[in-house]
Amino acid sequence: MEDAQKTELFERTPIPKAVMKLAVPTVLSSLVMVLYNLADTYFVGMLNNAVQNAAVTLAAPLLLAFNAVNNLFGVGSSSMMSRSLGKKDYETVYRSSAFGFYCAVFAGLLFSIVYTLLQTPLLRLLGATEETMGATVGYARWTVTFGAVPAILNVVMAYLVRAEGASMHASIGTMSGCFLNILLDPVFILPWGLNMGAEGAGLATFLSNCVACLYFFVLLYVKRGRTYVCVKPSMFKPDKHIVLGVFAVGVPASVQNLLNVTGMSVLNNFTSGFGSNAVAAMGIAQKINSVTVQIALGLSQGIMPLISYNYASGNIRRMKKTFLFAARIALVFLVLMEVAYFAGAGLWVSLFMQDGQIVDLGARFLRGFCLGMPFLAIDFLAVGVFQATGLGQYAFLFAILRKVVLEIPALFLLNALFPLYGLAYAQFAAEVVLAVASVVVLARLFRKWEKRYQKPGGSAVY
Repeated sequence: MEDAQKTELFERTPIPKAVMKLAVPTVLSSLVMVLYNLADTYFVGMLNNAVQNAAVTLAAPLLLAFNAVNNLFGVGSSSMMSRSLGKKDYETVYRSSAFGFYCAVFAGLLFSIVYTLLQTPLLRLLGATEETMGATVGYARWTVTFGAVPAILNVVMAYLVRAEGASMHASIGTMSGCFLNILLDPVFILPWGLNMGAEGAGLATFLSNCVACLYFFVLLYVKRGRTYVCVKPSMFKPDKHIVLGVFAVGVPASVQNLLNVTGMSVLNNFTSGFGSNAVAAMGIAQKINSVTVQIALGLSQGIMPLISYNYASGNIRRMKKTFLFAARIALVFLVLMEVAYFAGAGLWVSLFMQDGQIVDLGARFLRGFCLGMPFLAIDFLAVGVFQATGLGQYAFLFAILRKVVLEIPALFLLNALFPLYGLAYAQFAAEVVLAVASVVVLARLFRKWEKRYQKPGGSAVY
């Protein structure tokens, strides 16, 4: 994309059109990432084997931990890129993208090595039992041991491409992997194919991520000289300015996801005490609920380049209007999905498994999860604003509040009061409090920014 086109998109395009152009591909891309796991859950569920389905659920915290790396170098680098674009500092844009790329590769290799060395105790910590250990090891072999680097690199490269406004290409990259995963899953998992069960799902995911990475490499080659995303080794010379700029946003975002892993691990350990059927049901409900989570997350990530650019250029009015428009869209859509999920919970769960007990348990869990949808949308959008403006400390504070202060204690309390069934309502309790806090904090920040960029004549800087 040419610089003039970027300027038109970020500075002059009507906000609804600009948000849709950036956010719709990003939301689709986020949903595609969900489809990776949904496809695994669906086709493994066709085996009607609770142990195989539980393996996918128990390994989920490991895959969620990838997001800690994704956010550290993806969110951090893309935020640095967008703010530098707003300042027309193109050298920093190039170096920020190279820093994010190579750090993602190194982090993926380190993740793979550490998991391989600590495999058995780590999986036991995540809730694997003698019954489920073998299937979980098989699934994680391809998704983590071999799959960490392509899985992380796929997401980070999508962030980097999206930072310069090329949201459609970011979506195409992730979608290419998703569609391949959907095609390969039944071949590798089901008895009429290779009959590999959960391990086959892991192999399909690994190959799909490799294809998605290949798309991004081809894209950068085709667009060489016309893109701000740079992966030349010579540009990987991190200086203090870039490292601190990336880490100021990336570290809090990374910690947020590590806390998500902790929360999921606590949830899975509680659920494991009620048997493999409960674990399978909880996993299915989580996967279905993750569709709405990813919609909110995708919208938040989609507006980040627009927020970052206009914050750096001092156009606070356009920045604020962007947030409010995105919030209205998110609330309307997610309330509608909440109603659909609550009313048809049993039907949604039965799409993945036909076992009557699992369907009943999963429906109860899903109804609990979906209550927090609208509140979660506001929270995610607020955190997106914090990350886009370089206020990583606010994102970090919200992450601590969400998991350490609110959700994890709620898991202990609600499980004690309402064994098993209370677990699904912990997220709702946390997100209500955080949504209120988000509104209060953002209102104060926008007032502060508007005063900072106010001209003597009374109009904001454009």
